[in-house]
Amino acid sequence: MFRCGRYDDQMEAFLVSTGIVALAEMGDKTQLLSLVLAARFRKPWPIVWGIFVATLVNHGLAGALGSWVTTQLGPQALRWVLGASFLAMAVWILIPDKLDEEGDKANPRWGVFATTAVAFFIAEMGDKTQIATVMLAAQFQSWFWVVAGTTLGMMLANAPVVWLGEAITRKISLTWVHRISAVVFAILGALAFWGGPLPGSDNPMTSPQAMPTALYSPLTAPQL
Repeated sequence: MFRCGRYDDQMEAFLVSTGIVALAEMGDKTQLLSLVLAARFRKPWPIVWGIFVATLVNHGLAGALGSWVTTQLGPQALRWVLGASFLAMAVWILIPDKLDEEGDKANPRWGVFATTAVAFFIAEMGDKTQIATVMLAAQFQSWFWVVAGTTLGMMLANAPVVWLGEAITRKISLTWVHRISAVVFAILGALAFWGGPLPGSDNPMTSPQAMPTALYSPLTAPQL
């Protein structure tokens, strides 16, 4: 039977993952890479699809790692690890990224799509948003919805840059975006330390056998 509580948990994982990665990606080196690729190739569709595929594969692996971590750590240890990780991310995100140029790639050997996918996948390895995906998957224990959210967040941050170029980044205060992102990560870290909701950890579900007793009182019990 479909349970509203479970649906709410999934939507929370999806929406939080989308928002926090979209914010974290602003001014990140992978967003700068999107801008460079768009300027060099001037073919937005292959670039956008390359970013999507690279992000989906990269974050899928990161989410799987986060889900695996939850099976190796107890609830208390997981809470402390997540709390410290989120606070560290809050500090890390305040440090602006720089993109290292690696020569002219105006004529890619493997085509725009493949070049974008490979370059973006490599650039995302060990990046803030990949690490955030690992932590979010461990936090919410919902691999599919976290990966779907972080992938959507990456596309929301990068696709407009591919289409509109540098004009869109000039109209956004990256300093304030980084500050807001740091506050969000700090709040998540504080909630983890405080004992915030970790699905399946300290809040065991009520067993199906106990449900009728909890739901029916002598006044509302059906007459047999």
